Amino acid sequence: MHTTLAARWQHLTTPILAEDTLRAATYQQLAAAYGNSDRHYHALPHIRALLETVDRYPALVHDREVVELAIWFHDAVYHTRRDDNETRSAALALEFLQHTTLSAERRQRVAFLIERTKDHTQPQPADPDLHFFLDADLQILGAPEADYWQYARQVRQEYRLIPDFLYRRGRRQVLEKLLHTPLLYHTVTFREQLDAQARRNLQAELKAWEKGGV
Repeated sequence: MHTTLAARWQHLTTPILAEDTLRAATYQQLAAAYGNSDRHYHALPHIRALLETVDRYPALVHDREVVELAIWFHDAVYHTRRDDNETRSAALALEFLQHTTLSAERRQRVAFLIERTKDHTQPQPADPDLHFFLDADLQILGAPEADYWQYARQVRQEYRLIPDFLYRRGRRQVLEKLLHTPLLYHTVTFREQLDAQARRNLQAELKAWEKGGV
């Protein structure tokens, strides 16, 4: 991607919102949220990676505008000690989108996509854009080994206030749940490219936590 994130935001939102002030203020709000010092993985590079994934696989995306809006807002609220981050992120998206020309149905689609990221291991409806969005969000699991370990360490930093013994227990539960889900990736493209490596990475991290940590 050869444009800045600010330019991507402008390109996405200008057609649906004429008010420059609100567009700029919302971008600053999102940039501040993702740029917070508590963010290590769920930060602006993650947003960039997902937008670049849309660029790479345009044929897998039906409503690109909705998917890109969901990408921008999906981790806007991220507090490690709360379990309603997805709901609050979706609400933030709807708060912004009510001022746009996006139809009510498509605004709800953005919120729906965001809310479904709460648990990637749950059965998902037959929805191509949802499948792409969830797979793109989890593509880091199937990344090369060095990139995966960087991600694992970044997530641990985000939970740095949680004692090791508690984090280890919770992280192991997450890893085991992901490993045991029969369908880690919903699209054939992502499944063929990433599933095997993702399961190797997850198993390796699980073993690392059994030995003490990452």
